Amino acid sequence: MLEIQETFELEKYSDVIAQSGDKKLHITEALDKGNVTGFIAYSYADEEVIICDFEDNGDLYLCDGMVRSVLFKGCLKGLDKAYFDIDNEEKLKRLKSLLFVKDDSKTLDNMNEFMDKCKKCKGMQ
Repeated sequence: MLEIQETFELEKYSDVIAQSGDKKLHITEALDKGNVTGFIAYSYADEEVIICDFEDNGDLYLCDGMVRSVLFKGCLKGLDKAYFDIDNEEKLKRLKSLLFVKDDSKTLDNMNEFMDKCKKCKGMQ
């Protein structure tokens, strides 16, 4: 069963942390039977969640789950905006296909509204 949980063993993410500059990063890992299958790196600013990097090994469902978990945590902190500080075109393409970002924007405004739409879709199934 897939689990998504924050890790505090940051040594293996030293490259990601170095690339983020002075942001205080949080790392959440996706675990399947105890094996790491992906991660997402993010930080919190005054008004937004900043997603700095992720690795989903090309799995759209995993990408979707990890990003939504971070957005949910941001909503719980009272934030309503996310910025995807990612330059990798393939990763941005996946984020666009999942509707986290549109066109050339790297910002998701109204996170709460975005997450509420997902609840409505789930209820229609």
